[in-house]
Amino acid sequence: MSRPKPPATSGRAEDSAAALRAGLTEQVQAYQASVDAFDEAAARWLRVTRTDLRCLEILARDGTATPATLGPALGLTSGGVTAMLIRLERDGFLRRVPDSADRRRVTVQVTDRTLEFAELFYGPIALEGADMISHYSAAELRLLAGFFRAARELQERHLARVQDLPRPNDLIS
Repeated sequence: MSRPKPPATSGRAEDSAAALRAGLTEQVQAYQASVDAFDEAAARWLRVTRTDLRCLEILARDGTATPATLGPALGLTSGGVTAMLIRLERDGFLRRVPDSADRRRVTVQVTDRTLEFAELFYGPIALEGADMISHYSAAELRLLAGFFRAARELQERHLARVQDLPRPNDLIS
C-alpha cells in the first residue's frame, strides 16, 4: 500500500488554512465514525456489548487486570464488572485466576480464543496501518503522533467534564 497522497492545492481560496482546518476536522470525525462502526460490527459478530469489547481490548493490550482496575476504566460499578466478567468467562472470552500472593484477589486474562478473534478482526488493520505509516518521514510521524496525542488529551479532558455534569433530572427542582 502506498502513502496517502495529500489533496492537490490550486492556490484558490479553498486551500486557505481555515479550509484546511475544516477539512481536517471533517476527516477526523469521519475516522472516529468509521472506528466506531467497525467496533460495533466486531461486538455484534462476537455477540458482546461494546463495554464487553472494550474490556477485552484492555485485557488483550495489558495481558491482565483486576476487577478493581477494570471498573473505573469501563465506567462500571463493582457489581457491573462482576456481571460482565461472569458473562465473558461463561462465553469463553476470559478467565479469572486467583492471585498467587493473595487468594482473595483475582486477576482477569483473555483466552487464546479472544486473541484469535482479535487477530481476525484487528490484525489486518494493524498490518495495513503499519505499511501505510512506513512511508512517512520521521518528522511527519512526530507531527502525527503529536496531533493524535493532543487530540486524545482533548477528548479525555472533555470526557471528565461531561462525566461531572449534573444529570438532566438533577437540574429539575
